[in-house]
Amino acid sequence: MRRVAITGMGVVSPIGNDMETFRKNLLEGVCGIDYITRFDPEEYKVKIAAEVKDFRITDHVDKSEARRMDLFTQYAVVAAKEAISQSCILGTVEPEKFGVYIGSGIGGMDTLVNTMDRFRAGGPRKVSPLFIPMMISNMASGNIAIQYNAMGPCLPVVTACATSSHAIGEAYRAIRFGYADAIIAGGTEAAINCLAVAGFTNSMALSTRNIPNDSSIPFDARRDGFVIGEGAGVVIMEDYEHAKNRGAKILGEIVGYANTCDAYHITAPHPEAEGAANAIRLALEEAGYTKGVKLYYNAHGTSTPLNDKVETLALKKVLGEDGAREIYISSTKSMTGHMLGAAGAVEAIACLIALETGEIPPTIGYKELDPECDLNYTPNVKAKVDVEMAVSTSLGFGGHNAVLVIRKGDR
Repeated sequence: MRRVAITGMGVVSPIGNDMETFRKNLLEGVCGIDYITRFDPEEYKVKIAAEVKDFRITDHVDKSEARRMDLFTQYAVVAAKEAISQSCILGTVEPEKFGVYIGSGIGGMDTLVNTMDRFRAGGPRKVSPLFIPMMISNMASGNIAIQYNAMGPCLPVVTACATSSHAIGEAYRAIRFGYADAIIAGGTEAAINCLAVAGFTNSMALSTRNIPNDSSIPFDARRDGFVIGEGAGVVIMEDYEHAKNRGAKILGEIVGYANTCDAYHITAPHPEAEGAANAIRLALEEAGYTKGVKLYYNAHGTSTPLNDKVETLALKKVLGEDGAREIYISSTKSMTGHMLGAAGAVEAIACLIALETGEIPPTIGYKELDPECDLNYTPNVKAKVDVEMAVSTSLGFGGHNAVLVIRKGDR
């Protein structure tokens, strides 16, 4: 079995639309949450979101191409472009061994909402012939594969909030077992619209505090729900020896991955954290983790009452009370909001940044201790720690659990 390296990263997010800006704001604890501008939220209980700002697709593709893409695809295309540029992978891999695994939890929901409005106003003749190709969730993968002539395996994973962690994990396995030499992997989401916000609000998932800097507050006793976010995260993964032989800078190495299911409830996590704990345990075992290795844990950390205490319990089950207190934990959703299908990939990138810089991103907005969430969540200010491994955990509606373990790359 082959080793798997990461050689490129790209991001579009509420705290930056390129790696340089994202890295700076992540480590400085900048909050990307503000009042909703995409629609009028006057009649809504929820009036805040973590929107992507100052995004112009025409800076990256021409207008005619942009019009054929829903916003979720546009985000993915831009993140992929940056990752490809950093990796210098193009021309080094046979097209048949070059793949794309870009997932989306929801897909082209903006296209769906806008088309339904036109349909109601003017009937079926007002529905664009591009409606289906723009809406369906595989089109981020499809467009990127077309752009870079990636003729190998192409897989748009859809597992709600675990989507892009699963996409990266399944890409890791495909390369590890020789089905591909390199894969563009990650996730994307653009669902800050009137319908999605109403649906999440009515399912009691979103925070109704409506205070931009004090609503996405993972592990805090005052938490009452997540803040919806959007964007994309993409990494370039390739056979380690291939990367080494072509002189690529290895940013990190995927060394563990696990995929489990709670098989318990469509939205709530298992109260005893069985599925999450099993996934964390399996991924760490595959990575060869042993006590004493300095570990950063990027939590799913949604700021919902159930998730945060269950995730804390899962860590204690796997590492023991003392072991769980020794690791460095943070939830970057405190800054980005919950980016849904893009969350796992962006958080894997946060892990790579922590490994590279020796700095743990903070959990901002943390003020009040919850007795059931009593670990080191790196409150409010980054920590300078030279960690050797990083774990990114994603837990999705439907009971989907995905865990990635990443080891430090070349220094």
